[in-house]
Amino acid sequence: MKNHVSSWNTRTDERIAVLQQQLAQAQKLTALGELASTVTHEFNNVLMTIINYAKMGLRHKDEATRDKAFEKILAAGERAATITNSVLGMARNRSDSFEPTDLAAIIKETLILVEREMRKYRVSVETQIQQVPPANAVGNQIQQVLLNLLINARQATAEGGRILIGLSHDVTNDTVDLTVRDTGSGIPADKLQRIFDPFFSTKNGPDGSGKGGTGLGLSTCRNIIEHHRGRIRVESAVGAGTCFTIKLPAYRKPAPVASPAAASQGFPAAAPSHAMS
Repeated sequence: MKNHVSSWNTRTDERIAVLQQQLAQAQKLTALGELASTVTHEFNNVLMTIINYAKMGLRHKDEATRDKAFEKILAAGERAATITNSVLGMARNRSDSFEPTDLAAIIKETLILVEREMRKYRVSVETQIQQVPPANAVGNQIQQVLLNLLINARQATAEGGRILIGLSHDVTNDTVDLTVRDTGSGIPADKLQRIFDPFFSTKNGPDGSGKGGTGLGLSTCRNIIEHHRGRIRVESAVGAGTCFTIKLPAYRKPAPVASPAAASQGFPAAAPSHAMS
């Protein structure tokens, strides 16, 4: 009987894990869908720049004007490539495995995706990025968490507000710490303790950009971070803003394991590595 119950529990845990993974994937696709219009407008602006300067270069024969046109076309083309790479980076699965992950690069890619929306609502974004070791993470999943937090922060922040993204290394705990702080409306204390609950939302409905809240976003974020053996916490005050802090284990190269031949010659075996809980 015990074996039967244990087997049933194992299958249930496996189903839950699969459902959580599917939910995370659906959340990522939803975020990409919400950004599609914003990114398309941004890309269209780049194309118009290329077209207009190409026309100018064709109209004018002097070398100075043509050089200026080529420089503008080159800059716009590089901008288009950056936008495309950011979208592709979000859409594709970099890896389903934990690996050394450059969080500074993920921050840069994600900001490109939300840049136009931030400008549209006159929300400034600042970064304070320190030199940090790579995190032990699944890059796509962490980008999804960051994108979710940035969208939430933008929606909570009035025009003229600010969002600050920080990246630092907690040497004591050997974690890479990512923070997203906004100057928005803040979250009341009675709601703050529930924001990571599934289907709970502090939003009343769609905002001016047509984006509302399903209540699934922060719950998914917490599941992702816990799967990384990390921690996510929130601090907030009504009228003063909200700050989310994510602590992820820093990547450390596994210690080499002594070969059987070396062990037989009396060399000590390498000490086992311990994952951070």
